[in-house]
Formats: sequence, structure tokens, C-alpha cells
Amino acid sequence: MRDAAVEVHRPTPLTPARTTPLFPVQPGTIPAVASIVLPDGQVVTGYAIEPAKPEPVAAKPAVSRTAVNIALGGIGFGAVCGGLVLLTTFIAALAALIHQLIILAAVIFGGWIAVQVFSASGQSGTTVNIRKAVFKRNHFHG
Repeated sequence: MRDAAVEVHRPTPLTPARTTPLFPVQPGTIPAVASIVLPDGQVVTGYAIEPAKPEPVAAKPAVSRTAVNIALGGIGFGAVCGGLVLLTTFIAALAALIHQLIILAAVIFGGWIAVQVFSASGQSGTTVNIRKAVFKRNHFHG
């Protein structure tokens, strides 16, 4: 144990903060001072403090079912937006593919028609009767 002298301090009570100017006023009653002897022989003196009592929690207002449904709808819409963007991108790509296939078919069909027209000029004359008009050797005889 320590042989040092132990000093005991008697604290002066403080008044709570006020908005009015402070004047030195003694409290009506002096609170009880508690002293505790620690295991190493020191004495600690102070005022007994009552534990702070928390304020009661106010009851939360009930949330309406409509508000919950609106919130859930907003969350669902937000979750679907990504899929909608992908869907519109897919539709645009599909439309572009169909457009290109139509152009390719027109080019191929037009080429086939051109081959048929230009290859017919090298043959000997073909006779076609249309309403008594005669095409013979690629000349009209009406």
C-alpha cells in the first residue's frame, strides 16, 4: 500500500445554466456527498448522480396502406426500367436487322432481274403475242 497522504476535496455544487444573469446563490439544500474507498486505499468523493431517465418515445403514426403501395410501385418501376431499356434496344436492333434483310433481298432480286433482261438480248428473237401485237426479234410489229 501507499503511505502517501490522501487529500479529500469537497466539490462546490453548480447550478443549472440559466438565461438570466447568474448571482452567487446557495442551493436550498446541499446534496449528499458520497465517498468511495478504492482497492488501493484512495478515497474518491463526489455527489451522487441520479441516472438520466430517457424521454418516452412518442408513438409513430401509422403509415397508410396507399402510401406503402405507392412506394412499392416506385421501387418496382425503378427495378423494371433497366429491363425496359434493354428491351427497347433489342427491338431497335431487330428492326435494323429486318431493314437490312429487306434491302439485301431487293438487291439480290434486282440483280436477278437485270441478269434476265441482259441475257435475253443475246438469244435469237422471241415471239410474244400480246393482244394481236407481235414482238419478233425484239422489234414491235403492230
